[in-house]
Order: sequence, then structure tokens, then C-alpha cells
Amino acid sequence: MNPYLIDVGFFQISWYSVFILLGLFVGGTLLIWEARKFRINEEFLSNLIFWTSIISIIGARLYYVAFNWDYYGANTMDILRIWEGGLAIHGAILFGFIFICFYTMKYKVKLVRILDIIAPSLIIGQAIGRWGNFFNQEAFGSEVTRGFLEGLHIPEFIIEGMNIGGIYYHPTFFYESLWCLLGFIILLFVRRFYKYLKNSQLTGLYFMWYSFGRFFIEGLRTDSLMIGEFKVAQLVSIGLFIIGFIIVISKFKGSKFEGLYKEGDNAKSINF
Repeated sequence: MNPYLIDVGFFQISWYSVFILLGLFVGGTLLIWEARKFRINEEFLSNLIFWTSIISIIGARLYYVAFNWDYYGANTMDILRIWEGGLAIHGAILFGFIFICFYTMKYKVKLVRILDIIAPSLIIGQAIGRWGNFFNQEAFGSEVTRGFLEGLHIPEFIIEGMNIGGIYYHPTFFYESLWCLLGFIILLFVRRFYKYLKNSQLTGLYFMWYSFGRFFIEGLRTDSLMIGEFKVAQLVSIGLFIIGFIIVISKFKGSKFEGLYKEGDNAKSINF
């Protein structure tokens, strides 16, 4: 498996970088389309996308490095080599969320509305970005047989890509990509057709959907970040699922016509 799209010695472009950037582009484009329905200031929006993307990538790397400090502490220059892999989505979510909190507070914009607009964009970006793991031959699961993979009726090139050193492995990157794609479709369907959707419920649904799938997929992986004997991603998934559940359920209280996602459909429903 060649991890590089372009490799001319002094100049390289990795597939990992391509899919991360493609995920950001597709997710960002979708975000812009939805945000225009609320007539959000384009300068506000472009700055939000630009800085959130950068800070999320930095956060994803720092999160990964922190849980692998035994290696990176002795090889500090490798911290910068993000094109080789090593970005943790939970780190991206954490750092991105913190930045968005400060950014929306500065411009007096409703945080929950912005997070709801972002949720579908984020999960489709994750679905695309996971393919970078495929070309890096990372984020795979435990050993399986070729017959098992053929029984999943997945494309042949994925089966061959999971043949690493003569051993076949669970394509957990593929499982997660499909899970995120399905979640993206569900979020769009809910956003489009559920007329009683309230502010923050889309975000809560994202937390629940992604965390539920990630918990079980992470159980198959062999390269998980660990705290003692526990997989960090599973612990975080449990926490985020609970938070998402509380958000979704709590919003069913009160009138079903109050605090709707599409309420106003203009800038006044965005600003404080």
C-alpha cells in the first residue's frame, strides 16, 4: 500500500493529508450551505471554519501525542509529522468545541445553534477522513481470515489493503466510515423532516450516534490509546453518549413549539 499520492523524493503528498483536507472541504461546504439559510455573516462563518479547522487538527495531534508520550517525549520532532497519521478525533472535538465557545461568545452568537449546524458537517468529514487511515494501514482491528472479509461483501481493494504482512485484519476504519456516513444521512433526515427539532438536539443526536458506534468499533481495534487497562476512546464515548442522551431527552420538556431549530430561519435566531 503506497501511502503517498505524489512522491518525487523532495516533495510528497500523502493520501492521509488528502482525505483529511477533503473531509474538511466537504464538511465546510455543507456547513456554509446550511448557515446561509440563517443569513449568518459570511466573514464570521469563514473565520469560524478556518480557525476551528486549524485548532481542531492541532488538538487532535496533541491529544494523540499526550497518550503516546513515551515515544514522542524521546522523538519530539516526530510530533510535527502528522501526515504519517496520529490524529485523535476526540481531541479535535474537544479543542474545536473550546474554540467555538470562545468565538461565539466574542461575537454574541448562540453556541447551540452553531453546534447544530456543524454536527452533520463534522460527521461526514469524519466518514471521509477515515480513509486516510486505510492508506496509512492504521486504525485496523484484530486478525481475521480472508474468508471472513469476503463474507462481509466489501470491495476487493479493501480486503487486499487489510492484508498487512500476510495477515488480514478487521477494517475498522471502514466500519467507522460507514457508521459515520449512515449517521450523516440520519442527521440530515432529522434536520430536514422533523418539524419539532429543538436547538441542541441535533448535537445531542450526533454525540449519541457516533459514540455508540465508536464504543463497539474501538473494542475491535489493536492500536487504541489507553489509560491503564481501559481504552480512552471507549471511556470518552460513554461520557459523550450520556451527555447526548441528556441533551436530547431534556429538550422534550415544555412546549414542542419553543426553541425550535428552524425558528425564525434568520440571523435573529442566531444572535443573543
